Amino acid sequence: MAATTTFLREAELRLLRCTLPSPTSQPAPPSPPPAHPLGPVAASALAAVEAGDYAAALASAVPHLLHGSTLASADFATASPAQVYADLAAAAESFLQGDGGATAGEGFQCRCAVVLSAAVAALLAFTQQNVTGPSGKFPPFPFQIPSLDEGWFSDPGCKWDAWASDHLASLGSHVHGKFSLLQFIIFAELLFTSIKSLDFSNCWSVSWWLCRISMCQQNILDEQSSSLYDQVQVYKNKMLNHFGELEKVSSYWGSLLCDEEGSSFVSAAFLEAGIAEYKYGRVDASRLHLDSAQEACGIHLSLTGILGFRTIHQVDAKSQMVLVAKTTKPADDEGQSAELTGAQSDGVALKTVRSSVPSESDEFCDILRTPRLAQNGNDSISESTPSASTKISLTAIQQAAVLAQCLHVSRRSRSDEMSGWEMAPYIESIDSQDESYFVVRSLCNVLRIRWESTRSRTKQRALLMMENLVEDIAKEFPVVSQRAKMVFGVHMPTIPALRKEYGELLISCGLLGEALNVFKDLELWDNLIYCYRLSGKVADAVSLINARLLVTPNDPRLWCSLGDATNNDEHYKKALEVSNNRSARALRSLARSAYNRNDFYSSKILWESALALNSLFPDGWFAYGTAAWKDKDLEKAVDAFSRAVQIDPENGEAWNNIACLHMIRGKSQAAVQAFKEAVKYKRNSWEVWENYSKVALDTCNIQLTLEAVKTILNLSSNKRFNADLLDKVMTTLEEQATHLNNTQEAESISNTSYDAHEETRRSNQLLDIIGDILQQIVRSGASNAEIWGLYARWHKSKGNLMACSEALLKQVRSLQGSGLWHEQMKFTKYAQASLQLCKVYIEISSTTGSRRELLSAEMHLKSSLKQATDFSGTEEYKALNDCLVELKDLIGAA
Repeated sequence: MAATTTFLREAELRLLRCTLPSPTSQPAPPSPPPAHPLGPVAASALAAVEAGDYAAALASAVPHLLHGSTLASADFATASPAQVYADLAAAAESFLQGDGGATAGEGFQCRCAVVLSAAVAALLAFTQQNVTGPSGKFPPFPFQIPSLDEGWFSDPGCKWDAWASDHLASLGSHVHGKFSLLQFIIFAELLFTSIKSLDFSNCWSVSWWLCRISMCQQNILDEQSSSLYDQVQVYKNKMLNHFGELEKVSSYWGSLLCDEEGSSFVSAAFLEAGIAEYKYGRVDASRLHLDSAQEACGIHLSLTGILGFRTIHQVDAKSQMVLVAKTTKPADDEGQSAELTGAQSDGVALKTVRSSVPSESDEFCDILRTPRLAQNGNDSISESTPSASTKISLTAIQQAAVLAQCLHVSRRSRSDEMSGWEMAPYIESIDSQDESYFVVRSLCNVLRIRWESTRSRTKQRALLMMENLVEDIAKEFPVVSQRAKMVFGVHMPTIPALRKEYGELLISCGLLGEALNVFKDLELWDNLIYCYRLSGKVADAVSLINARLLVTPNDPRLWCSLGDATNNDEHYKKALEVSNNRSARALRSLARSAYNRNDFYSSKILWESALALNSLFPDGWFAYGTAAWKDKDLEKAVDAFSRAVQIDPENGEAWNNIACLHMIRGKSQAAVQAFKEAVKYKRNSWEVWENYSKVALDTCNIQLTLEAVKTILNLSSNKRFNADLLDKVMTTLEEQATHLNNTQEAESISNTSYDAHEETRRSNQLLDIIGDILQQIVRSGASNAEIWGLYARWHKSKGNLMACSEALLKQVRSLQGSGLWHEQMKFTKYAQASLQLCKVYIEISSTTGSRRELLSAEMHLKSSLKQATDFSGTEEYKALNDCLVELKDLIGAA
């Protein structure tokens, strides 16, 4: 490896190490910089980033980027921020190319290291202010130019921060909350992109940093951005292509790597890829990346049950779900201490931040934070100690892998009380670690707070934990460089997002006043309006938003919030105006308003525009499909619901709508496939099963139809059944039986084919199933005349004529009632049932030789004909009379 290339690659390695676990062995001291004027500058900037002094790193590197550019003399009072940053990009590219435009040699290596250091410093400064804390002293601009006087640094209404927020919101989403140093993340992306534009293949880490920047941008927006998703996929794939295999990592850095450091890099790359997929709801892709990360860091996770105690006063041990972590690369005490300690006795700091729970919190809660496990199956509480099989020291990257798996479990599980208990073993596993990095421990506490806040017995402890966590982030200890470790390897919420959760927890505890202060400080107007509505003070919310609009009249978020508070579409239109038609939220609000006015065409068009800006809004495609359906645009409705299930494959309602649309369009087979997916996620919806049964019958799938009918009965407590559908099924089965009988009569028994036997067996199975369904309805007392008629036909098909006659008699009695002898339709049904009853009586008599059934039939017909004189001219009356004549002949002959 050439010396100059070694310097640049060492710079890449040192910068990545700032955000990854420290090597277990002491790294070699930094190599002296190349003998170039920019060599000391690069070395100084790198050292400042490693020390966590990001402002010093920027102050050291940025002036050299802008040296000789037109920005040094620009008038920032009148300059456009967009133009200035475009000039910054040009200046960075010009600086990288040097005077001769060369992309090789010592000069280029030093220039590239300077740009990399500045970009990483800007990104980590942003994360320090908005993710890890503590808040530092940074200028509002990531670049220092003499023309920026002190007035710019103290101007609270500076157009530059507003421009940065609008620039990030240009992707169709808005910045969610109040963030600091937004220009820094734009500046960092600009510098990394300038290196990438040179297509310099010897700077692999740029794709990794760009992936991190894209995820940072996504994390500060109020909703998922389809544009950012595309960026993340491109950068993530490049990152994994470079750092997804240990051989590639080892060959890239060679002897610069410490022991086991290569596998740590591979694991970190897969972890960050898995978190990115988790953020966008791609559960399967996330699982694959997390599995690769666990394999790379040498850990295998499994859950098991061990007897233990969950509460302080528990007497008998109960089975507790615990995590068993088997490692091929265990963290021995000496190695772990070397990995997790650093300057200024940070090992002590790590132990200090082990938990955000004050000791007095346990006075209010008798639930243990981690279960005490019984040894050797002994259920005595005096014997309970941590189990050696579950208490194992994990490396930092292994701890991050455990937390990532915990997040995956939360996303793949249904949202109910059990999902929290499924996450608990992962949380408790990290809680039991003696040492962890700041962000790892903080995320573990966040997950515990989210879980315990859902339970009444631990809610107060969760509130105390949240208060302490917010305070810990603002403290000066641990130092900045230690807080940056693993900051991208765990899905740590931003400080505004964390404080928002704190506000929501305060609301759930009834502390509206404190929540109001939190949301005001974060400028979360929607949450503020919600609080005011809870307290019946919507007018105060409107007044506050109007006051803010006097300060920032071009903020589309404020106009949208004002529209929400007042239900006035004009405010949404104003939001569109000030955002240059780039506010997806305003378009969505107008689309909903049009839908509520039954203006489905306008709603459909507005949803199209909103989704063109941001196609990843979770409920957008579903709402678009509903509007298109109401507008009778079935083709677009199917496409919209199909996109909805692509984003969220577990959206059972969308699958149901797809299936119903296929039913309407006569595509029964496609409808069956869609219903198969719908019932996976809406198993308790009898409406979905009812539609499923209809299309299953349309496709001649009798067994599936009957299974659906059976499920409907169970879900509705035997109150929902479709007699017409059951009639069609029974008719089909009767036709099949007739066909099979004719086939067997045409062939000798010995020559009957195997297929005929199989058909007979399947037909009998289906008859048994429909019989079970009919019996279930009859026993529940919910049967009517149609069900008794079907029940009689089933008994007849099984050869049980006596039961058939009893069912027919109950059908006849069900049809008797007011209006029978005066309404043609009722009489027709009654006459048909009576005729079937008498024919069965005749058949029983011919079989048994008994006259009792004939006499019963004769008496029934005489009574019916006597009362049906109004219908004496109908075919039904004539059929009953003919049957009576036949009966008299049979009785006379008996």
